[in-house]
Amino acid sequence: MTLTEWAHRVCAELELSEEIGKADVDRILDLAKDAAHSVARPAAPLTTYLLGIAVGRGADPDAAAALVSRLALAQAAPEEGAGTG
Repeated sequence: MTLTEWAHRVCAELELSEEIGKADVDRILDLAKDAAHSVARPAAPLTTYLLGIAVGRGADPDAAAALVSRLALAQAAPEEGAGTG
């Protein structure tokens, strides 16, 4: 079973009418990766859950995922001037 097939099965069980495609699955996995590697592993499911809430409330999935991904990646970036002084 592919992840897209799994998403379809979950949507059916939860009675969600939204269509989930491979691009949607890839977007979610990319965001989860950024959160897990840049913030902390437990941030991955939490971050994707929060993305789902935002999209459910009308946010554009691509724009919201990009925004949160940038936020997560910024957490991994060293702070300017750190270690100098």
